[in-house]
This record gives sequence, structure tokens and C-alpha cells, in this order.
Amino acid sequence: MAARKKRPPTKSGRPRARKGVKLKPTDLGPAQLALTERPPEVEALARAVEADGGAVLAVYREPLGGNPLLFVALPVDKVERTPFQRDVSDAHVRKLTVAMDKTKRYLDPIVAVREGDGYMTPNGGHRLTALKELGAKSVLALLVPERSVAYQILALNIEKAHNLREKALEVVRMYRDLAGSLDPRETEMVLEFEEPGLVTLGFAYEERPRLSGGAYAPILRKVDALLDEKLSRALAERERRAKVVLDLDDAVAEAVARLKERGFDSPYLKAFVVARVNPLRFMKGAAPPFDELFAQMTKRARGMDPAKVKGEDVARSGGAPEAE
Repeated sequence: MAARKKRPPTKSGRPRARKGVKLKPTDLGPAQLALTERPPEVEALARAVEADGGAVLAVYREPLGGNPLLFVALPVDKVERTPFQRDVSDAHVRKLTVAMDKTKRYLDPIVAVREGDGYMTPNGGHRLTALKELGAKSVLALLVPERSVAYQILALNIEKAHNLREKALEVVRMYRDLAGSLDPRETEMVLEFEEPGLVTLGFAYEERPRLSGGAYAPILRKVDALLDEKLSRALAERERRAKVVLDLDDAVAEAVARLKERGFDSPYLKAFVVARVNPLRFMKGAAPPFDELFAQMTKRARGMDPAKVKGEDVARSGGAPEAE
């Protein structure tokens, strides 16, 4: 395996900052992160934890922004998953419970925010489920004062790698939740949504759970963009774009069916059809607008003549399965 290429250092010897990263960490050293007294901005939150039957184990400042955090023990029955995160995987919960049973330890605190008279975790659904399944009475958590952190779920999640479908569904659940509350502009949610195509795919997955989204994700990365509108207003446009993707998927499915009738048999037929009707691979310069491209691809898929397809063409389309 080739060695990982190191980023060129600056004159100070530190690696160069990555594009788009503007954060300048605090100068706080390890000894300065511990707080012996509760800062006023977290005092009310700490009292709420104690009133709920929890305990504040430590108060400290995180090292990047110097923001105060509480390390707490919370009653496990007062903590739930945020409603917009991915569904719990039973296989992953089983893996966690077996590991916890073997080690007799719980060493990975969840992130939590206070919500109403309880707490929500944006990144600890599987660990929380495993603890509840094992009958634990408490859960250790890093309690963040800002509710907005709960919406940064994709950036914060460290439990289990998301596949494309899980990412897209988390984004659309978060989208609907935000549209009914804070209602920011799409363009303000770059970190939380990760990429525009996930928003469109999320709405498409809601309509068609078994959609092969991996076939369309690379195309959406080229032509989809965050809208400069509040989520409540942009929602209808996202649903429309999802319908456009599903119309193409219908046309691709019809083309695949015609190929199968002619005797073609390959697990990569859908990927072959999408690649065949995608004009982006031959284009130089900027990609066409979203609707123009998808209309062109849909028309090509519906007009594909299986008699003009050669067996070696389909064979060359084989390779990695669609990324789901």
C-alpha cells in the first residue's frame, strides 16, 4: 500500500490549513481546560441535570473554541435519539452489547443536548439503545449547551459509517425538522447537509426506499446546489427535484427490463444504462442545469434500443457495485 501523502508544512512546521477551514484554536493548554467553578452560561443547565436526577461529573472548556461543556451522568430513561437521525441497526446494537458484555465497561460518552424536560443525542443512538437493552441506569454524556449542535449530526456521528441511504434520510429528516422550527436558508446549512445531492436523494428515498441512489449521486454532485431560500419555501422544490430523479429511475428501470428481455444478464445493468445515457462524461466545461440534464437523460433512457447494445459494452460496465 502506498504511503499516505503528507500535507506540506508552513514555516512554523505545522501542516497547511485545509481549504475552507478558518478556525484558529484557542491558546488554552491542558491545565487551563479544567474549570473549578461553573461558568454562568452553564449554571442553569447544570442545575437542570441535578434536578433530573443526573450528576455533573466535570465542567471544562473544549480546546478548539474554548466553549464550556458539561461531562454528566444522565438517567438513561431521560435520553432519546434525535428524531431525524438514521434508524437503529439491530446488527450494530448486537455488536455493541456483546463488546460491552465482554469488557464490562462503557468508555465512549455520547453527545447530548437538553430538550424539554429530557435530553436528545444526535450521535449516540446505537450506544444508547445498547445501554438500555443491557439494563443500565445511567449514560455518560458530553452535554452541549447549544441546541443547534443536534443538527450537525452528520459531522458529529462517530458510531457507525453511514451508507448513502442513511445519510440522505438523516438529512431529509433534519430538513423537515428545521423547516418547522428555526427555518434557516439552505445555503446556511453546508456543514449539516454535507452536500446538496443528499437533500434531493433524501426526498427521493422517502418515496422509494429501495432506490439505487448510488447510481445518481455522482450526477447530483455535478448539477445540484443548495438553494438561497428558507427551508420551508425550498421544501417544495426539493420534492419536485426528487420526483425528477424518480422519473429518470423509472426510465432506467424500463431500459433495464428491455435489456433483460433481449438476454442481457448482469448485476450492473442499471449502472450501465445510467452511464450510457449520461452526457456529462463527454462534456467539457460547466454541466447543464439540473432540469435540462435530467430531462435529456430520461429521454435517452426511454429511447434506448437494446438491439444497439453489445455484450462487451455491458461487460465493461462491471466493477464496483453501486455505492449504497
